[in-house]
Amino acid sequence: MAVGKEDPETVEQAQPVGDAHGGPPDWSFLTGKRVLDLSRLLPGPYATSMLADVGADVVKIEEPGGGDPARRAPDLFDALNRNKRSVTLDLRDEADRTAFLRLVATADAVVESFRPGVLDRLGLGYPVLRETNPRIVLCSLSGYGQTGPYADRPGHELNFLGLSGFFTVPGRIDGEITRPGVRVGDMAGAMQAAFALTVALAGAATTGQGQHIDVSLTESITAWCALFALSPAAVGDPLESGLVQGDNDVFRTADGRLLSLATFEDKFWHSLRTALGGEFPGLDTDAYDRRPDRTAVKQKVHDLLTGVFASRDYAWWEQTLTGIGAPWAPVFTTRQQLLGDPHLASRDLFSAAPPTGAPQARFPVRFGAGLNTFRNPAPELGAHTREVLGEEPPAR
Repeated sequence: MAVGKEDPETVEQAQPVGDAHGGPPDWSFLTGKRVLDLSRLLPGPYATSMLADVGADVVKIEEPGGGDPARRAPDLFDALNRNKRSVTLDLRDEADRTAFLRLVATADAVVESFRPGVLDRLGLGYPVLRETNPRIVLCSLSGYGQTGPYADRPGHELNFLGLSGFFTVPGRIDGEITRPGVRVGDMAGAMQAAFALTVALAGAATTGQGQHIDVSLTESITAWCALFALSPAAVGDPLESGLVQGDNDVFRTADGRLLSLATFEDKFWHSLRTALGGEFPGLDTDAYDRRPDRTAVKQKVHDLLTGVFASRDYAWWEQTLTGIGAPWAPVFTTRQQLLGDPHLASRDLFSAAPPTGAPQARFPVRFGAGLNTFRNPAPELGAHTREVLGEEPPAR
């Protein structure tokens, strides 16, 4: 059972900040805005899922027969496509292209993630969409953007991450940089797309004119990485710069648990070494009280802390670090730890687990006016084709 098909009372308990009526939020600018979503897999569907959560009428346009390949991963698909409707159209078929253009006339935005030029070859490029509906906003997500020498290259998240400068900025004292399991290259582009769409839709509502948005997944993650990769501190050996520190790291306790410590600010280091200097003589010194001093001997500081944390079990450190107000947190390495964290539970971040499938994270911002993220489950393929194609055009 997908999230959203469970008992409404269960959902309401899991998400108490939801809209009182369980429908789209009546306070949202995006409520009632129709978005035709041609995208597949992760970046585009995540961008449109954020819009759908806050009220947009997202109509997922899928090919008959198979639909979005992400349907092969049901848990992921359910989380990316809740609160949407599904229509099946074969855009290579003339009649279906005509039906799609009729929908464009009723819509506010179209989102696509084809390679550059594909929509034009289908006869559905931006000039055609604009002629059909001058207010339409077309958002094109691609790996490298619609222009430039790499525009036509195939690519996936690891390629975009590699080009972004991500691997130029080490975060560990050993200099090792590994690919994150979370697809941050895709997610960065999705967030930029959702933001850009919202801004462009607001502009179209004011001016009556839409526009074509060119979202490069590579440029989106590069903009994040550039804050660090282009910093003067990154010139030369980055391990010698302040980007890597011996006390801002992950450490292992005596019983094998991991925790993070971030004593970047001097006041936190001073509190730590003052409180624990009696227990751990190596900390009983003012030699590392200033950030530059700790950075200059980062390996020595790291080795000291590694030995300190390895001498006590996690429960001891949890009580001690919390008691002295240290900037620390557990490092979760399992799904169970994440779902069982008392703080995340108190914030109602996750939906209740259905009998089958996986819990989902709600929209990650809490609105004082209320928002029910889990209004409707991800749609079955083509479930709303007749409904959407038979609807009367909304009043504009």
